[in-house]
Amino acid sequence: MPIQRPLRGEPVSCAGRPAGERPDRRSRSLPAVTDSSQSPAHGTDSAGPADAPSGGATTPPSGRTGAFDGITGFMGMRWTDPQTVSLQIRPELINAGGLLSGVVTYALVDYCMGSTLWAQTTAEERIATISISINYIQTATEGEITCSSELDRRNRTTGVMKSAVHAEDGRLLVTAIGSYSIFPRRKRPAGESA
Repeated sequence: MPIQRPLRGEPVSCAGRPAGERPDRRSRSLPAVTDSSQSPAHGTDSAGPADAPSGGATTPPSGRTGAFDGITGFMGMRWTDPQTVSLQIRPELINAGGLLSGVVTYALVDYCMGSTLWAQTTAEERIATISISINYIQTATEGEITCSSELDRRNRTTGVMKSAVHAEDGRLLVTAIGSYSIFPRRKRPAGESA
């Protein structure tokens, strides 16, 4: 659909629409998933059993129960809502220096930011990480860590996110800001399978 240009002197938003006109962006809710014991890191199928009880958590856009890819499964990430992701620290996530690997908190931030933005997109929009700037303030070696993300702003092509990771005792471990590309879903050529 071509963009309709406003008449001369009419206020225009930064997205090229007449001021006050909003695109049809409905917040997407995420389906319930099983607890982290259903993830591949704990020796079960990543999709989890079809009749698994809901643990009250949610997953990002995959629509599958349990872990939705190898990273979330290995790390044991759990969603309580699109803006909140947690994981339990275990020996496999500790680096050679005896501290929680920075890769773990970075991945936690990236997945949490992604699911926060994904919940604010339309069915025809896709997202990809452009960059994340992360500040490692403290570390943890045991217990649970939780990432909370919020959408700071977005337009048609970019979303800007803020995140913080806290230890279960309330200590601030990480702060981050990130930018994400928002782009139209690519149409598959006829006959090409998914």
